[in-house]
Amino acid sequence: MTDQFSDQFRLSITEALSKQLYAALNRLEPAPLTRENLAKLAPQADLLGLPSKSGVYQLFRQKPGEARELTYVGKADESLPERLENHLSKLSGREGVSLGEMHFRCLFVEEDLSSVSPEKMLIKQHLKTGKIVWNNRGFGNNDPGRNRDGTTIKSDHFDLEFPVDLSRKVEGLTPGTQPLYAMLRDIKSGIPFLFRFKTSTALKQLMVTVPEGDMTADEAFRFVSQHLAGKWQICALLGWVIMYDDSPSTYPSARRYYRSGEVLDQAPKTKQPGKNDDAEDEGSENDYSDA
Repeated sequence: MTDQFSDQFRLSITEALSKQLYAALNRLEPAPLTRENLAKLAPQADLLGLPSKSGVYQLFRQKPGEARELTYVGKADESLPERLENHLSKLSGREGVSLGEMHFRCLFVEEDLSSVSPEKMLIKQHLKTGKIVWNNRGFGNNDPGRNRDGTTIKSDHFDLEFPVDLSRKVEGLTPGTQPLYAMLRDIKSGIPFLFRFKTSTALKQLMVTVPEGDMTADEAFRFVSQHLAGKWQICALLGWVIMYDDSPSTYPSARRYYRSGEVLDQAPKTKQPGKNDDAEDEGSENDYSDA
């Protein structure tokens, strides 16, 4: 209740921070998401005396002939340049999107600001006037873990619109006779999307002869599967690729299986988005990941 000589004052620190972050980012001009531009960020953080290099960022996409669109708002508690580099690498290995379409802008923040979730403040401000295309759609960096391999994804999931590009060339394959395990490690480090496989003594003892010349990811997986016996299979999910000795197990979001030299394609299954769906965006590492 108020009268002529009294009233109540409410101070919202988070609202003030939210508006300031929003305004500070809006003053910046988005730049192309390139390694050259990202390489400038770490020296800038050093000049500012920010050893953690933490910060917030926005990703934009501008398709040919269309207006630029905000696609993602995120934060990096550790290294902002590394987080953006991870996004660049991920997008380079996806169908349906070109790195030439992507732009970014970012702010370095003080270390203690991360405790108040600055990216959530920015998301809240943006949602007042529009939408953010990729937030809460599974766009993240980390291995979601073995338990997520069997998840039925939502029909608006990022991975469904932009699946991993199996036609992407594998960088750094070593030709010649070698353990199959060595080739698997080369594939893992030579593609810009996750390839997780179960380690075993058999893979380290089995020798293969890797041919000269370039291989796409699809060709490499076909080659590997020709040398796998028993229940081993390689499964190309929409967002990553796995290899386990669990054939003929199937996965709802799989698009292709490689089994003993045979290739089987599958139409991924989806479900409608729901309020109670688990929407962990960044995922988490676990002990199923190959070391």
